[in-house]
Amino acid sequence: MATFTVFESVTLDGVMQAPGRPDEDTRGGFTHGGWALPYQDEVAMRFAGEGMSKGGAMLFGHRTYDDLLGFWTSTPDPNPFTDVLVGSPKYVASRDGGTELGYPNSTVLAGDAAETVAALKRELDGAVTVLGSGELARTLFAAGLVDELVLLVHPLVLGTGTTLFGDAHVDLELRRSMTTTTGVIIAQYAVR
Repeated sequence: MATFTVFESVTLDGVMQAPGRPDEDTRGGFTHGGWALPYQDEVAMRFAGEGMSKGGAMLFGHRTYDDLLGFWTSTPDPNPFTDVLVGSPKYVASRDGGTELGYPNSTVLAGDAAETVAALKRELDGAVTVLGSGELARTLFAAGLVDELVLLVHPLVLGTGTTLFGDAHVDLELRRSMTTTTGVIIAQYAVR
């Protein structure tokens, strides 16, 4: 059975929408895209690199898959994130059975995400990381499919935007934490 880890950047008020770029996700009139960029440092990059070096599969919602891989595969500068994202097995939850995926090592999980991801969890061994994909993450928390949560909590309150948990109830046990030089708290939790 696979172990599922949700990896998210959030603000202090739980917003997870569009941390990487101003145009990343403007749904709902969101104008704060790129909010995480000023907080990047070597500590956070080392932590992300540590996780990526462990290998394993990745799980995305369809919108995040298209956006994340589209961005990293079009970046002109060579970087380790592109190689890992392209080379790793990727599973993409989609309601549409006709969804076509544009990157290698990608498999569509068509239908109800709670059901298709539960089946994937039973079939796979090893680690599976959910990156971004807020709607999918909320569905997985509600279905009890998440084993671990890694939060990069940024010292910022936006007051608007899509939040990670919505109205989900999630009981967590802190396993590890560290603070970056920019005040981001990296917290690794087991889901009880």
